[in-house]
Amino acid sequence: MSSTSFRVMKFGGSSVGSPRRLRQVLELIGLHAKAGPLAVVVSAMGDTTDWLLEAADLAARGELEGALTVVARVAHLAKTNAAALHPARSTTLAARVDQLLAPLQQLLQGISLTRECSPASRDKALAFGELVSATLLAELLEAAGTPAAFRDARQLLVTDATFGNARVDVARTREQLQRQSALWGSAVPVIPGFVAATADGRTTTLGRNGSDYTAALVAQGLGATEVTVWTDVLGLHTADPDLVSDAYPVPHLTHGEGLELASVGVRMLHPRTMIPLIESGISLRIRNTMHPDHPGTLIDAIGSRDGQRPTCIATREDLALLGIEVRKLSDQFQLGERVLSALRGARVTVWMTAQSANGQSIAVVVPRPDAERARAALEEELGQELARREVEPLGVRQPVTLLTLVAEAMGQGVNVAGRFFSALGAVGVGVRASAQGASSRSISCVVDAADTAIAVRTTHAAFNLAHQQVSLFLLGKGTVGGQLLAQLRAQESLLRERHGIALRVVGLADSQHTLFEPAGLSLEGLEERLARVVRGGPGTRALIPLLDELRRLPVPILVDCTAAGDVAPLYTEAFRRGVHVVAANKLPLALPWEEREALVAEARRHHVAYHYETTVASSLPVIDTLANLVRTGDTVRLITASLSGSVGFICNELMAGVPLSVAVRTARDRGFTESDPREDLGGADVARKALILARELGLPLSLADVALEPFVPVSARSEETTEAFLRGLRALDGEYAEKVAHCQQAGTVLRYLARIDPSRLGTGAPVIRVGLHAAEVGHPAADLRGSESFVSFTTTRHSDFPLTVRGAGAGGAVTASGVLADILRVSQTLRGR
Repeated sequence: MSSTSFRVMKFGGSSVGSPRRLRQVLELIGLHAKAGPLAVVVSAMGDTTDWLLEAADLAARGELEGALTVVARVAHLAKTNAAALHPARSTTLAARVDQLLAPLQQLLQGISLTRECSPASRDKALAFGELVSATLLAELLEAAGTPAAFRDARQLLVTDATFGNARVDVARTREQLQRQSALWGSAVPVIPGFVAATADGRTTTLGRNGSDYTAALVAQGLGATEVTVWTDVLGLHTADPDLVSDAYPVPHLTHGEGLELASVGVRMLHPRTMIPLIESGISLRIRNTMHPDHPGTLIDAIGSRDGQRPTCIATREDLALLGIEVRKLSDQFQLGERVLSALRGARVTVWMTAQSANGQSIAVVVPRPDAERARAALEEELGQELARREVEPLGVRQPVTLLTLVAEAMGQGVNVAGRFFSALGAVGVGVRASAQGASSRSISCVVDAADTAIAVRTTHAAFNLAHQQVSLFLLGKGTVGGQLLAQLRAQESLLRERHGIALRVVGLADSQHTLFEPAGLSLEGLEERLARVVRGGPGTRALIPLLDELRRLPVPILVDCTAAGDVAPLYTEAFRRGVHVVAANKLPLALPWEEREALVAEARRHHVAYHYETTVASSLPVIDTLANLVRTGDTVRLITASLSGSVGFICNELMAGVPLSVAVRTARDRGFTESDPREDLGGADVARKALILARELGLPLSLADVALEPFVPVSARSEETTEAFLRGLRALDGEYAEKVAHCQQAGTVLRYLARIDPSRLGTGAPVIRVGLHAAEVGHPAADLRGSESFVSFTTTRHSDFPLTVRGAGAGGAVTASGVLADILRVSQTLRGR
């Protein structure tokens, strides 16, 4: 053959499982064969291997007719594919398939007679899948004009007699390949994967990923420069696409990264496949048969030079975690060595071990189906120590998942492990055991199987995505909720591109309807879609069960834009599930002191955020400012505040000569007040806000402790309807005009203020006062404009010049922006920014 180096292409079962894909394979081989020497390794078509296993099992049970029916299914698939690609030779090719499968039928007859299928017989039966596939592919290539010839792997790959998972004699295999290839000529050799033979000619198979291993061995034996594995995906992904919708192909990996991924069970790689490639410096490329223009994933000795190259998240599921702990440790005990030796003797695969620094305890991860066998082996090995109670009873936790982070650059940076475990802890995923190899190329941990999806999505987002995914379940679509949805629509692209945040509304609920879609709801027309949901219909679901779905999503946040008084139990359930809460709802924070403290403690206990900045002064950073004062050791002596932007607007209108009735109606029409302005004018809303602030200082007060003077007298608020109330306010126009005139004569400004004086606690005097106030020139409230609010903190450090926070204090858009800021605060904290 040509002195140019070989290239090896391997095609998986999905690539040759249908006429459409098989036609693409013929075109790819024909194209690449023109570029130089090419060898092809092929798997069995479609599900043929599974069918052959089924046939062997049926025959072993004496069900020969059923076994032969399965063989007919294998034949039908092969014949259908061949006929679709070469109709003119369909009869000849069908006869060839029958000829190839005739020995299989005889083999199954023998198995059915003896009612026994030995490992050797099973290997011989399974081999027919690849033998048929490779034979047909070679003949179809010839018919398509590409010179090709079937080359039997059983004459090339030499193994021991470990049927089902044979060990390859690499040296003899290399000799065979070099000797045989010298006789091949220019035709493309088409070699069945997965199949090999012992030195005396008995058929063996190579186990999981056997065809990839065949391709690697052929490449090594032929001195090839590259192996291309053609499959049904675009390459090796950053995570399992079935678990992470944002997973994407990794362009370039090192051999070391490939080996690490193979070692933790990534489906497309196997350590046996990587070893020949690493030893011979051969590149491996994974590409998609149906998208041949996509470069796929290249795995070579160099890897990517991109410092920001992606990280792979690998999972191995359906495992069990066994824990062994010694009560009395001695140097002679050698716990780790004895445990691993016992499991080796029981032929139990160990996927991970984690041993304490002093060797007193060890955790091992094994396949869940082998858990009882592993337990029995360990109990036998440690039987005497267990009897003497020197060893704790063995603990088994199942099912669990092994989660592994793999990246060549991990050992070159700091805080990789911190980010890994922090990301998991932030979403409430418990780590049951962990381990890191000496290469610092990977770090693994064990999580409960139920947490697999959220663990993979969270770590993938933390290490691979330019944006942080955030899942929002919004309660309320009224003034604030509606504005929040509008802002999300307007800011979606900006937040993703400039701030790295991908906000996704997965749920929306009002008092009568609920929508929930884990993949995300389209923001366009969302309110109208919610309104069409019929109570009790398929779109209506209880909120608490939905929290179980929400917690499985990236950065789950329950966003409460309602004024509902019964949401505290829902918050509690959210906290217990690791769901963050962002709320504009004041009522849970105004509950009796013990209930409020229990609610906040629940969030703290479960390490989730409970942000409620907008409950006091709309979007103004009041609570955060107060918290920083307290955290830094300052002492708050007095808080003075105008906490109602709506009432502040009304006061400014009054000072400008506008009658009370007109000012109130204008405030309502502009969205500054609640739909029923009595909620604002009664003062209860301001009282709650002041109480929330006071409680942030640790003052154990209740609403009953607030000295409240309503902005409008109670008698004027007793009308039955809102419209009647607004009309009734005309009777008060004169009274409030007089209040304004009195202030103007005195050179003051009419304001409605809250005053919190912590020094009065325990004196019998009210700590919190809310009422009308004539603000003198120079007072922070005197020059408020429109619906502005302010909060002034007089502290030990800010005594001469109080620290004042001032700005817009009313309006749905302003409050919604504060809610959005709290949402972003949660996501940025988790992202470590």
